[in-house]
Amino acid sequence: MKTAKDPRHIDRINIVKALFAESFTHQPNLPISLKDILDKEKDIDEVIAKAATIWPIDKLNKIDLAILRLAIYELELKKNPPKVIIDEAVEIAKEFGGEASPSFINGVLGTIFGHSDEK
Repeated sequence: MKTAKDPRHIDRINIVKALFAESFTHQPNLPISLKDILDKEKDIDEVIAKAATIWPIDKLNKIDLAILRLAIYELELKKNPPKVIIDEAVEIAKEFGGEASPSFINGVLGTIFGHSDEK
């Protein structure tokens, strides 16, 4: 059962924080997993743009964008079940995002996951 002290949850939070910080200025000494996400940032952002058509990427809340980037990266890795990744993203959005963040994150990831089932 997931708890706030779960090391995987803490790792995800740290990655989201680093992605958020990176959206303002380059961060030195990035961990490899973060470099991988940033290397795929353009592709990930295209996926977000297709799923959240109302919101251009540059208008998204930066913390929501960081959460989405991590979740989409994890969905592409397929190391964890999609529902676990989406739940984690929503939980992080509840912790760090705005009032509408959890439902926005859930909607975007639900759209993406729904489309990936059709392939």
